[in-house]
Amino acid sequence: MSVQLRKRLLLYSGLLVLLGLWSFSVNVFRPELIPGPWDVVLGLVELTTRGLLFKYIVASLFRVTWGYLLAAGLAIPLGFSLGYFRRGDRALGPIIQVLRPISPLAWIPLAILWFGVGDSPAVFIIFLGSFFPIVVTAIQAMITIDPTHINAGRNFGLTPLRLVWKVILPATVPQLVVGLRLALGIAWLVVVAAEMIAVNSGLGFLVIDARNAGNRYDLVVCGMLLIGVTGILLDLLMRRLENTLTAQWGYSNQGNASSGGANA
Repeated sequence: MSVQLRKRLLLYSGLLVLLGLWSFSVNVFRPELIPGPWDVVLGLVELTTRGLLFKYIVASLFRVTWGYLLAAGLAIPLGFSLGYFRRGDRALGPIIQVLRPISPLAWIPLAILWFGVGDSPAVFIIFLGSFFPIVVTAIQAMITIDPTHINAGRNFGLTPLRLVWKVILPATVPQLVVGLRLALGIAWLVVVAAEMIAVNSGLGFLVIDARNAGNRYDLVVCGMLLIGVTGILLDLLMRRLENTLTAQWGYSNQGNASSGGANA
């Protein structure tokens, strides 16, 4: 038996044990408190036939995408700048360290006050949840670069943009992509909580709406499973990106950076 087959059997056996415990719990406790696996499957079919399944998943992914990309687009350049200009880090670092431990959910009342009800407050909260982990990772990644590499790039006449592309990014990608992956996980957690309060669509809204509209706990569990599966798929996507970028820039491009700098 191959190693891959053993891993798959181990994975499937764990899922089968979980389903068995789930079914056993339904028989021991009251079914209205713990919906069974088949009830959740029927709930999933109901959401699909009503056209809500795809709609809610897309709504959550839409908010996560915008909040996450905005955070990455601002946090990475800021982190690189603060990591390079140490005086800026000493000036702004305390502000970042004060704001970073504040839960993004604590901003919900202000987000609703500033942006009203809809996608904007949810995107803002996701932005906050993603911004601080990325900016801290970018600062630390920039600090760890050997100054000799940057000085060598300058001596070879690299422009600031080529210096970032040829030296800084290849040196920081292995650390930066890990921070991006963690930030995406936080963004997915935050959007679910935000959708329970500030919007009327998405997987988080599905969970709270199913609870309030007739105690549909089968749909509650269905929403929970969809949240988990979508989160796993997002993490797998980031792992694939992490492996690709690390292989391309974290190792092979190190040599390309030197040769590119020499050719410049």
